[in-house]
Amino acid sequence: MDGGRNDKLISRKPAKHNRRESCLVIVQGKVYDVTDFLDGGRRIILKFSGKDTTLEYEPLHPSDAKRKNIPLEKQCLTPIDSSSVVKAVSSDEGRARQARMSARPLISEILNLHDFEAIAKQVMSEQAWIYCSGSAYDEITYRENRLAYHRIWFRPRILRDVSNVDWSTTILGYKSSMPIYISAAALGKFFHPEGELPLTRAAGKHGIIQMIPTMSSCSLNEIVGAALPGQTQFLQLYVQRDRDLSKQLVQHAEKRGVKALFITVDAAQLGRREKSFIDPSLNWNDIDWFKSITHLPLVLKGVQTWEDALEAYDRGLVGVVLSNHGGRQLDFSRSPLEVLVEVVEKLGEKRGIKFPNEKFQVFVDGGVRRASDVLKAIALGATAVGVGRQFLYALSAYGQEGVEKAFQIMHDEFEMNMRLIGANSIRDVVPSMVDASCLKSHFVTVPKDRLYDGNYESLQHARLRLGGSGAKL
Repeated sequence: MDGGRNDKLISRKPAKHNRRESCLVIVQGKVYDVTDFLDGGRRIILKFSGKDTTLEYEPLHPSDAKRKNIPLEKQCLTPIDSSSVVKAVSSDEGRARQARMSARPLISEILNLHDFEAIAKQVMSEQAWIYCSGSAYDEITYRENRLAYHRIWFRPRILRDVSNVDWSTTILGYKSSMPIYISAAALGKFFHPEGELPLTRAAGKHGIIQMIPTMSSCSLNEIVGAALPGQTQFLQLYVQRDRDLSKQLVQHAEKRGVKALFITVDAAQLGRREKSFIDPSLNWNDIDWFKSITHLPLVLKGVQTWEDALEAYDRGLVGVVLSNHGGRQLDFSRSPLEVLVEVVEKLGEKRGIKFPNEKFQVFVDGGVRRASDVLKAIALGATAVGVGRQFLYALSAYGQEGVEKAFQIMHDEFEMNMRLIGANSIRDVVPSMVDASCLKSHFVTVPKDRLYDGNYESLQHARLRLGGSGAKL
């Protein structure tokens, strides 16, 4: 901005500027002209036009987003008169949240991942809770992801020496202390002031692989910089309409030491939640383009049929994530667990592949609350399982300490469950250890999951609690 315009901005009250001429917002005491971004989200941007949006902006954007995306001439770097600024968020909300945080149970009283969810529901902001817990339409798929695990039963083996059990594994050739990884989840600062960084540090301490989201609140440099030497990280990619932007991100991630690329393929449009910058033209022919821009192993995230898993194998990818985006995209998609059984069967039948397989690995995500859930997926042929929401709940409730506690809970559950099913190592968790005969019977009677049901909030109740706003997720 030129000097004359700076003086004009500083002297007037930002909340009263002419919105038809320009759209100005204030972040950290500085004014930014964001008129050029109105086509990508007019309603939400105009809502904060002329206001101090720091508390709303920072949870949603990496620290370098303004520098990268807003030209210098549209940045007013001179501090403004804060007394003239309308705050976008009342400080009363912050004080109320702090009071709820003070009333939390001691972390030593947390017994399972369900507990983290219950506490997060109390301490999160309404916006963060609705964003994290919500799913598409009637949330049938969201609930089915969980219920599918209830239709699988163990067939424990006895009289095996299980004094020493080992649940470590390798994921795409990289060591992991457990057959889980932190699945990519956007907007980490919604859940903690440091965004994704506590997840990174906790993962490094406990030998867990973190998948870095494209839409992270922290920059990729910040997240990679917070990792321990030798710590393994993957990158989740939303392919943008501007392919050069995706290319730059992938190549930068590769230079920074990221070990694999997980390309999200189930989000040609984000399901009734927000306007999309994602390229809906993404198709199988683009696989060759990805191979031309990076040497990273390529995995497709969001595969929902055995036919597409077979196509991924034939095109030389190293794996797929069977996922319906946590129920946040197409309602009435089947659970990844149900799809897993078909993938293992059909790829074995048509290509002679035996699972688990080092050259082509299959992962699942969605619905996991216990280590026993993970073991069921492993028995059915998965290499590892992605966990997203539950670690965000732990992060919201107790920060990095909460995430580490969640890892310890799963550690303890793995140890107990592996002894009880008679498995000394992950290699011993085989199909004969589970009965999946009822998996496709969607209407069989299953035990009620009281812990899950206690946390689940219906769409109707959520809308009423929000005052009938009907906010779309």
